[in-house]
Amino acid sequence: MDPVIVVGAGPVGLALSLALARHEVPSLVLDATDGRPQPRAARTCVLRPDTAAALPPLPGLRWRSWRTRRRSQTVEEIALAPEHAPLHVEQHALEHALRAALADEKLARIVPGSPVDLLEQDPRGVTAHTRGPSGSWWRGSYAVGCDGARSMVRKLLGVRFPGRTAVERHAVATLRVRLPWEEGARGADGVWEPGSVGGALLHRDPGGTPGEVTARPLAGGLWRLDWLLAPRGDLVTPEEMLERVADTLAVWSEESLKEPGAAAGARNGGRARAVDSARAGGRARTTDGAPAGTGRPDGPGGGEAGGIGPYELVDTGVHTAHQRLARHWRVDRAFLAGDAAHLTGALGIQSVDEGLRDVANLAWKLALAWHHGHDRAAETLLDSYETERRGALTARLRAVDQALTVVRRGGGLRALLPGGGARAHLGLLTDGHLGQGTLGAPASYTRTPLTPPRGAVTQVPVGTAPGAPVEDVAVTAADGAKGKLRDWLGGPGGELLVVLVAPGTGVWDSRHWLSAGMMPELVALVGALPLRATLLVAENYPGAAAHTLLVVRADGHLAAALPGSRADALRTWAQAIRGGAAGEIEASDRGRVRDGERDESPDGPPAAAS
Repeated sequence: MDPVIVVGAGPVGLALSLALARHEVPSLVLDATDGRPQPRAARTCVLRPDTAAALPPLPGLRWRSWRTRRRSQTVEEIALAPEHAPLHVEQHALEHALRAALADEKLARIVPGSPVDLLEQDPRGVTAHTRGPSGSWWRGSYAVGCDGARSMVRKLLGVRFPGRTAVERHAVATLRVRLPWEEGARGADGVWEPGSVGGALLHRDPGGTPGEVTARPLAGGLWRLDWLLAPRGDLVTPEEMLERVADTLAVWSEESLKEPGAAAGARNGGRARAVDSARAGGRARTTDGAPAGTGRPDGPGGGEAGGIGPYELVDTGVHTAHQRLARHWRVDRAFLAGDAAHLTGALGIQSVDEGLRDVANLAWKLALAWHHGHDRAAETLLDSYETERRGALTARLRAVDQALTVVRRGGGLRALLPGGGARAHLGLLTDGHLGQGTLGAPASYTRTPLTPPRGAVTQVPVGTAPGAPVEDVAVTAADGAKGKLRDWLGGPGGELLVVLVAPGTGVWDSRHWLSAGMMPELVALVGALPLRATLLVAENYPGAAAHTLLVVRADGHLAAALPGSRADALRTWAQAIRGGAAGEIEASDRGRVRDGERDESPDGPPAAAS
């Protein structure tokens, strides 16, 4: 069967190709560029922990805290446990890591210098044409447009992309600098004690200097600073950028000097020296990545007293956040993902992270349709991508619209929020940046066609709502392998995970309990499901009673929590997740791989054995 054509080789397109390869589906990535990501330290991504866990190892930095300041006062400081800490990584480093992982995948191929200018569909697949000296035609089973905000695939499909332009705009600078809060603490003698970098800061001083600034650390001693600008305004000149950097570092240096232990002699004139020093010692950088120089924010010797040493301006830019949502995300065998389908970047919402969640949702569905054939069940399954992901982004954009009124103009929902004042405003911004609450938390797919008819199956309560991401608990596989639940997602056998909650099994070798109680029946049932499934056993799960069965989709979202005594309910749910009713799926699976027998049907490739 023909490969899946992925148009675009940014983070979303590359991640989709890698996810498909892990599901044993070939893909062809048509890359309009020369295949060499351009290093830009001012273009970075913040990834939620579960998103980062599904990717190859990345050279990023996990934050250990988030501090919110209003003017010179700390409003809130949140310590972040490793399992809840976002990962901050430069986008070109993310792309390099994905390309390196794809280089080892035999089922993935990247074709650089291949901009798509034509896309045709028929009942059995898609054909794409790419520009070049002689032009090339490519045949695929499906096509996914991951080609960014100006997506050619979206235009060729005739899909509208309505929304708003320039909802937010930020000046961005990446510095190599030591900031006051990046280390543990200042000793009684005023000397900084060793510590680890990792704290991010949101500083808000409405109407003052430096205004609203977000400072987020990167690996290698770098910090990315974002200053909120007017949504529409003049270009930020190199001189203005340099002065903005100097002003901000001077304010933070002065604030650090007021802390106990700071040298009294350094408290006077810090701001004036900072601006003069930066203008003299820092060479202006243009927003297209020209080389920059260095400066000292608080004058000679001031780095030690103020906690901010010499800085190097590495890269600058201007980031403009738009809000747009494609009318459709699926047109027959063609799909949209990432910025081609949605633009979200206001109030700290991370567009790359949302695009990677599109990948997690779509990859396993394409894999099921590719392996099992494009039948009626596949139609329902593939339609669910738009239903779930577009529904999630619609809710996200609606929440951003409401929050913008509160955060930027102080009205709207203010009276409905606990506290109702500046703390509530800053709390909304924190939610967006940390990936929590209505602005940032992962979506729950509560409205999905991949469920049995209402009332057909009885569920039991657990600590995770149906449709929400599961907790990454410790599990044991039937072969005795141990790990975390998410280790089994996104690969062969990972189309469905069935997790039995069985207290006490953690202290016994798996061979002792595999043949006991309900396990033999459950092993046989999981092996006969209409899609590839893996049985796991967990010692416990939040809110779950003993012998609860968790049905987990390949994207890590909980489909259902079932009583262990109702094994027939598991097959009903598997059929629903596969995309159809029992009779339809049994008919489509008839004659496919069973006990090593290969399907000879011309309508599609053989399905993998259950």
